[in-house]
Amino acid sequence: MGHQHDTEMHHVGDDLPSMRSIAEQSVEELGGRGSVLAIMRREHGELEELLERMTHTSGDEQDELLTRLWRLVFPHAYAEETVIWPAIRAVSGEGDELTLHIEEGHQKLSELTAELDRTRPGDPGRDAIVAEVVAELRLDVREEEDVLLPRLQAGTTPKQLRRLGRMWQVVRRTAPTRPHAVVSRRPPGNVIAAVPLSLLDRSRDALDRVARRNDGRARARAEKASRALAKAAGAIERLPPVRRGERGRTRPGRWTVHRWLTREFAAKQQSTGRRK
Repeated sequence: MGHQHDTEMHHVGDDLPSMRSIAEQSVEELGGRGSVLAIMRREHGELEELLERMTHTSGDEQDELLTRLWRLVFPHAYAEETVIWPAIRAVSGEGDELTLHIEEGHQKLSELTAELDRTRPGDPGRDAIVAEVVAELRLDVREEEDVLLPRLQAGTTPKQLRRLGRMWQVVRRTAPTRPHAVVSRRPPGNVIAAVPLSLLDRSRDALDRVARRNDGRARARAEKASRALAKAAGAIERLPPVRRGERGRTRPGRWTVHRWLTREFAAKQQSTGRRK
């Protein structure tokens, strides 16, 4: 993700002509409520509300919010990668590089989330991982709304944006709700993996809610069943077909620089907040 030039931050799109962010436009300018741009912006707003709430919670309450967050974030990212990013690559000369950059961020988020999933409330380092997830998601939204999505808007008509919105809604309803870092971020691998992983993920979501709301044997049974489904998902992830279409820059573990830049972004945001 980007590069460092001296002490200045360099983000995706810094070398490209600036375009008007979708954050600054009316719903009508975005193509109407059914436009994929309006839908994505609404979901970004829901995301920010969850992030704000999550930073003020802990324990089982935070885990419940994390489940809600993943059910918003991962279907959203999957719909982007299977519906929106191919459309951007089709209409923008910079589309392949820009979408690959965002996919690197999605890969980082998947790996961070998997790391967070292995912790429990109160574990050392957990709060730092949560803070990094929050910073990564906020950076992702800004890059999408300020750089990537305006290029989709420039190359499509409002009617096409509304058609993409309908496709988005269909895909999102059947998308996985958990991180699957070794599955390809591009077709055909991500399409092949979607249905079985979605069924397993959504079943785990339900079991984890049961575990949080119960004690004793009921909690233990739900946690055991969730772990069994996690192993089944891991077996699917190891199948060669689900890795087809992967680009080298989004393979697991290749986001060290991206992680460093996100930490710099978080520090910059914190510094800005102190000055206000």
